[in-house]
Amino acid sequence: MLGLFQEFAHNQASSGIVLLACVIVAIVWANSPLGSSYYDLWHLHVAVRFGDFVFDKPLEYWINDGLMAIFFFVVGLEIKREVIAGELASPRKAMLPIMAAIGGMLVPAAIFLWFNFDGPGQRGWGIPMATDIAFTLGVMAVLGSKVPTPVKVFLTAVAIVDDIGAVLVIAIFYSSGISLMALGIASVFVALLIAANRLGIRSTLVYIILGACGLWPAFIVSGVHPTVAGVIAAFTIPVRRRIDSAEFTNLSRVYIDEFAQASGDGESLLANEEQVSLMRSIERTALGAQSPLQRFENTLHPWTVFGIMPLFALANAGVAINADLASFVEEPVAQGVALGLFVGKPLGIVLFSVVAVWLGLAVLPNRVHWLHVLGAGCLAGIGFTMSLFIANLAVGGTELLEAAKVSILVGSLLAAVLGWMIFQIAPKMGRSQGDK
Repeated sequence: MLGLFQEFAHNQASSGIVLLACVIVAIVWANSPLGSSYYDLWHLHVAVRFGDFVFDKPLEYWINDGLMAIFFFVVGLEIKREVIAGELASPRKAMLPIMAAIGGMLVPAAIFLWFNFDGPGQRGWGIPMATDIAFTLGVMAVLGSKVPTPVKVFLTAVAIVDDIGAVLVIAIFYSSGISLMALGIASVFVALLIAANRLGIRSTLVYIILGACGLWPAFIVSGVHPTVAGVIAAFTIPVRRRIDSAEFTNLSRVYIDEFAQASGDGESLLANEEQVSLMRSIERTALGAQSPLQRFENTLHPWTVFGIMPLFALANAGVAINADLASFVEEPVAQGVALGLFVGKPLGIVLFSVVAVWLGLAVLPNRVHWLHVLGAGCLAGIGFTMSLFIANLAVGGTELLEAAKVSILVGSLLAAVLGWMIFQIAPKMGRSQGDK
C-alpha cells in the first residue's frame, strides 16, 4: 500500500513541475506582444460532424468540458479506490481527513462570502474551496523528508474528500437549465453501466462506449456540467479481478516453467512460436489479475497528469496583468479568493481536525504534530487547477474572471510559501527517533 502511494506521489510531483511550466508559459504568452494570439487560439472553433448533426464549440470548451471529463473520471477512480481499499476505507481512519476537508471547504467559502455577500461575485464562493493535489504533492516532494509520510497520506486523503466536495458543488450549484429528459437518458446509461458491472463484464471497451458515447453526451445537454459524468462513470467501474493473487501466482509459475522448457538446448535471438504463445498467456493472466478500475487508472493517469491538466493550465492560466494591478487587489472577489485559499484553508483544516480529535471522532496519526497539520493545511491552499475550473463556471464570461485568476495565483503562491516555511521548522517536533 505504501509503495503504491509513493509511486502515485512521485508521478503527481513530476506533473506539478509540468503544470508550473505551463502556468508560466500561459502568463508570459498572455502578457507578451503576441498576447492576442493566446486568446484567439483558445477561441478557435472546432466542429464535429455526424451527417447533418454539427457540434461546433471553441477549443477552450473541448478542453474544459471534454478533456476535463476524463480528468474527473480519473478523480472518480481514485475516490473509489480510496473508499474501498485506501485511507477512506476505515471509518476511524477516514474521519480525520473527512473532517479536515469539510473545514477546508466551509471556512474558505465563508471568508469569500464575507467579502462578496449580495455582490456581483457572490456566485464564486466555490472558487477557494478547491485543492490542487498535483501542485501540493509537488511541493511536498521538494520538501522531501521534512514532510513525514503520514502527513503526505493525510493530505492526499484530504484532497480526495475535497474532490468529492468539488464534484458535488459543481453538480448542485454550478449547473443550470436542467433538462429532465436528458437526465432520464443519462440515467439509462448509468443503469447500463451498473448492469455491466453486475454481470461481471470486465472489458474496458464496454464502459468506454457507454460512458463516452452515451453518458457524457447526455450530460452535455442535461444542464449538469458534463465533467460530473466522468465521476459517475468511474463509480460504476468494477474493482473485482477476474483472477485472484493465488491463481495468478500458480498460472504464472506454470507458464514460466513451460517457457523455460520451450527454450530448447540453446538461446536464440528470437523467441520461438511456443514461447511467444506462452508470453501472450502470461500477458492475459497479468491483465486478468488487474481489475478494470486498476487498468483504467494505470492507463489514463499519465495522460491526465502530463497531458490534460497541463493543457488545461495553459488554456486557463493566462491573464493579462496590466499596470492597474491595484484594481484587482481592491476587488472583493480577489480578496475573497486569495484570503480563502491563504487563510481559510489552513484555518478550516486545523480547526475541524482539532474538533474531531477533541470529540474522540478521530486520532492524530503517529509521528504527526499539530504543526504538521497546519503546514498541510497551508499546502492544501494551493487551489490552482480546480479553483480555475470552478472560476470559469462561477464567473466565466464576466470581468470578474480576470480578478479571480490573479487572486488564485496569488493565494496559491502565498499558501505554498507559508506551508514551505512551516515544514522547515516542523521536523523538530512530533518526530520519532527513526525520522532524525
